[in-house]
Amino acid sequence: MSRPALGCPVTDVLGVVAASWGVLMAISPILQIRRMLDRGSSADISISYLSVLQVGFMLWVAYGIALRNPAIIVPNSVAFLVGVATILIAVRYRAGRDHRVAASGGDG
Repeated sequence: MSRPALGCPVTDVLGVVAASWGVLMAISPILQIRRMLDRGSSADISISYLSVLQVGFMLWVAYGIALRNPAIIVPNSVAFLVGVATILIAVRYRAGRDHRVAASGGDG
């Protein structure tokens, strides 16, 4: 196995870099949350798409646990939690819109 100058196996270095990048990817939906909060709407968010991603994150977390591999567990756990928050906020705004539409007697 080749080793970089610091004496760590390449796979260890790649694991740390990939997990770090994975955490950054996992928190990127926070940008979508910010957009929903700024606009007061989740109309342009696909909750079905987010739900499909959630299943994938859960499967990756389970796989990481089975392997006892934190490089898989950590980013996918973060992604799952941020995804849950994104879905909850999107649903909250949809429910609020439905109540406003019903109260106004229109279809929005």
